[in-house]
Amino acid sequence: MSSLLAIIVVVTARAQVSREAASSTAVQLPLSGRTFETGSVGTTQSVVNPGGTNSVNFINSSVNVQGPYFGSIPTGQATGLILPLSLEEAIRRGLEYNLGTFGFTQSIRQARGERYVVRSNLLPNFNANLREVVQQIDLRALGFPGGKIPGVPTIVGPFNYFDLRGTLTQTVADLTALRNYRAAGQNEKAAILLAKDAADQVVLAVGGSYLQVIAASAQVEAAQARVRTAQSVYDQAVSRREAGVNARIDVTRTLVELQTEQQRLRGLQNDVAKLKLNIARIIGLRIEQEFALTDSLPYTPLQGITEEQALQRAYQNRADFQSAEAQVRAAEMAHKAASAERLPSLLIGADYGAIGLNPSNSHGTVTFVGMMRIPIFQGGRVRGDVLEADAALEQRKAELEDIRGRIDYDVRNAFLDLQTAFDQLGAAQSNVGLAHETLQFARDRFSAGVTDTVEVVQAEESVASADNDLISATYSYNLAKVSLARAVGQAEQGIRQFLPGR
Repeated sequence: MSSLLAIIVVVTARAQVSREAASSTAVQLPLSGRTFETGSVGTTQSVVNPGGTNSVNFINSSVNVQGPYFGSIPTGQATGLILPLSLEEAIRRGLEYNLGTFGFTQSIRQARGERYVVRSNLLPNFNANLREVVQQIDLRALGFPGGKIPGVPTIVGPFNYFDLRGTLTQTVADLTALRNYRAAGQNEKAAILLAKDAADQVVLAVGGSYLQVIAASAQVEAAQARVRTAQSVYDQAVSRREAGVNARIDVTRTLVELQTEQQRLRGLQNDVAKLKLNIARIIGLRIEQEFALTDSLPYTPLQGITEEQALQRAYQNRADFQSAEAQVRAAEMAHKAASAERLPSLLIGADYGAIGLNPSNSHGTVTFVGMMRIPIFQGGRVRGDVLEADAALEQRKAELEDIRGRIDYDVRNAFLDLQTAFDQLGAAQSNVGLAHETLQFARDRFSAGVTDTVEVVQAEESVASADNDLISATYSYNLAKVSLARAVGQAEQGIRQFLPGR
């Protein structure tokens, strides 16, 4: 009986090792490496009408924030005070609380967890089992001629035994598992770099949104000045009408201009409030928290970097480019892992434990098993794994080249915007002075009775257009700087360099 039980125990131990020796399978990567791109931040050339249908178009470039980058984790409690908010503080909050950076941080943890799982196939696995077995065996069902051989019964048992055992398995040689582990390491590196690129995207979103509020606030100030001017001209027209000097049409014309400017002002004030809500959403401020921007970001010419230097820096610093390179290396390792499924693998296993009728009546036993698995035919599975891995590799290579082209596009696009805005700034600065001078001449001529209010109203519209053009050009120039900082990588440091004197 004891010999029969020993046979059963040995067979069981070997079966446990055999289960551990299941063949390694290459880890298949997603076809695209852009698995985390659930949102984006970019700039577009468009015309934004901030004050409604009666406002003057003034922003030729705008910031598009999509997906998780337009979300955040609101923190803190709203206070009754107005919170001062600098660009640097807004960027700090965005990097900490924006949903885009938070999501990529979790992606790093996920990739690290996947690497740990893959690494477990290369490390020793130790398990302990405690069993108390009560069993009755039909020997005929197991192929023994029970009842026909003297001394061998048909039914054995019932019997019981106690088994406390530790088992150890270790992969000694498995190229597929090793290359899966290397691929997982590159995937983790790619996730870390994508998180860094997400931080640059957040900086672009925060910086662009901050500039939008500055531009819209400047529009409000210019509109307030025009309202005061329109009010003064209207009062002057009323006085001259009461004195019998001007016709009623002059009063009506100046009143229409005053009301138009007041309507524009209300629209612009509404847009400032909405743009501030956008910033709050991006950087994790409570929506009800009032805040005021402390940086004005005036025009300063770009210095210290040329287009060629920017391209060189971009290839060195762009985290999305480095991430794409890491994803190509991961795909190469996955392809090699799939090819290695054709190769033999070696596994060893051992167990040691105490077995007996009960803990006090037990004896130590040990088993050691070495196993080499030699693949011969798997029904085409290895070929299928290689084809899948090859498709993913080619896709990753294509995405790397696409990002290389995107870097060229982003840098050259930013420099084109800089040059255009610079040219516009020169003309706009000159036009502002001329427009205000023309308005003053028109008001003097109206006061002297030389002309009517048509000339004054036209001069006021010219002032509005010149003010808008100057604000738009300044905004576009600074936004192009922020876009350039993102295009060359390390956007946070780039903004400090390109937007000095904040």
